[in-house]
Amino acid sequence: MKTSQKGINLIKSFESLHDGDLKISGLQPKMDPSKIWTEGWGRAMRGNDGKFLKGEANRALAYKRATVKTLVDADKALAEDLIPREKAVLNKLEVPVNQNQFDALVSHYYNTGGSDTLFDLINKKRGKEAIYKWFTERYITSDGVVLNGLIRRRKAEADLFFS
Repeated sequence: MKTSQKGINLIKSFESLHDGDLKISGLQPKMDPSKIWTEGWGRAMRGNDGKFLKGEANRALAYKRATVKTLVDADKALAEDLIPREKAVLNKLEVPVNQNQFDALVSHYYNTGGSDTLFDLINKKRGKEAIYKWFTERYITSDGVVLNGLIRRRKAEADLFFS
């Protein structure tokens, strides 16, 4: 399975196109609420050590390492970034899912890195109420702070999963 346009649109609607400095032509990285530098449609940036680039102290390095400069670059990067997440979702699933369910899971995985508990609930067919509750009550914080954007995203993913 591949992420449909509906799934891509969901991801894009919550990631937004990252442009850290509107005074400079083209797209630049910006920090997300967790202080991780991102570019394009939410691609997390990493340093030479493989760790996330975090904080204001890494601004110059984030700008130097940026590869996403245009909308075309951002769309290409998102398409590339979806491939391993789609594979991960498929590897974790033990039951068949429809396209909307797959799209919701890829969006969740793209944003959170995945959750064994969520896949366990789905694979064990725990029921709509349990899965919906888990979807909407987990992964809604950043650095311990509940974020309205994450609440909306989890609800949108859950709604798509059950549509």
